[in-house]
Amino acid sequence: MDTHRTIDAIWRIESSRIIAHLTRMVRDIGLAEDLAQDALVTALERWPETGMPENPGGWLMTVAKRKALDMLRRNKLRDRKYELIGREQEPWADSEPDVPEPGEVGDDLLRLIFMTCHPVLSPEARVALTLRLLGGLTTAEIAHAYLTSEATVAQRIVRAKRTLSATRVAFEIPQGPELKPRLSSVLEVIYLMFNEGYAATSGSQWIRPLLCQEALRIGRILAEIAPAEPEVHGLVALMEFQASRFKARVDQRGEPVLLMDQNRGLWDYLLIRRGFAALERVEQLGGMTGPYAIQAAISACHAGAPKAEDTDWIRISALYEALAQVSPSPIVELNRAVALSMAFGPEIGLEIVDILQAEPSLKGYHLLPSVRGDLLFKLGRLDEACQEFKRAASLTDNQREKQLLLSRAAECASSGE
Repeated sequence: MDTHRTIDAIWRIESSRIIAHLTRMVRDIGLAEDLAQDALVTALERWPETGMPENPGGWLMTVAKRKALDMLRRNKLRDRKYELIGREQEPWADSEPDVPEPGEVGDDLLRLIFMTCHPVLSPEARVALTLRLLGGLTTAEIAHAYLTSEATVAQRIVRAKRTLSATRVAFEIPQGPELKPRLSSVLEVIYLMFNEGYAATSGSQWIRPLLCQEALRIGRILAEIAPAEPEVHGLVALMEFQASRFKARVDQRGEPVLLMDQNRGLWDYLLIRRGFAALERVEQLGGMTGPYAIQAAISACHAGAPKAEDTDWIRISALYEALAQVSPSPIVELNRAVALSMAFGPEIGLEIVDILQAEPSLKGYHLLPSVRGDLLFKLGRLDEACQEFKRAASLTDNQREKQLLLSRAAECASSGE
């Protein structure tokens, strides 16, 4: 069981690169995922007996490539048998990589994102498929992130792969005027990849730094491809600010440390400077109006505060108001409630949260009772706060977060005695 858990962790890290590389080889995203899964099955069969290889990611990639090459050779042999007229063809060479054309970005992961975010797919299908293939998220995790059912997400993914295969969508990064219409979906997917790494929806770890690093790396590449797009720089700025807190987000035991309790001396100020530089680029482009730029400005308020008590919550509240105008959602409202409670008192925030309890999409969202519990705790309504923390704990699949919420419930119970 320990070996299987280790393999699962390795797969979450390596699967996106393997699937992206295989997609370039076989030009079929569904087939690429099947071949990658075959390599995973081989690892599950062999590693418990032979032990973990020195480079497990490289081992999986090698096995997957061999399976792809075997399949391509079989298909080529089959096609030759059916040829009526013999003609010379270039032999398949194992050692010849695909060489990018001049000006083409040779990054398979970014190509895969653009492929899975093609306009032939619905916006919901684009996000679900990309998170599945690049983020390594399960259908349950994607459903949780989107507050929808697991069956709905599974159907979207299956249909999306069939559509991409049937329409023969190219494995490429669009150029010129074709690039801009595809950006919004790509940015959304990168953002969700980063968020899953920043606060994992399930598992035994609260954060998945490698997933965040991959999302940030892809975002930086995208900023080079589309330098005149303010929202691209806005998203990069947001990720730089958020990533700067990683060392302070968990303690030595891996337990979560909330923002207001973090040791800001552990923040990565190089990333913070990069965040401010990206935000300055947004301002130069006159684009401090999009949702990612506004969220980056909110993160900048935290990054610029030397101590938690120095945080400008009034400005953050105003920025959340602006965000609610350009990108309204119940989750934005929940965050606005938190900001208002910090700026003007918990009673103000609780009024908004109480209204949000009637929102159907937040019925299974654990942060709603978590926030409500915190506001009730600050108001001294400890019994109610205890129940809210317990309810929040029952709704999260992340074990670290569950323990944090249960400890807060216990704190309420002990304080009320």
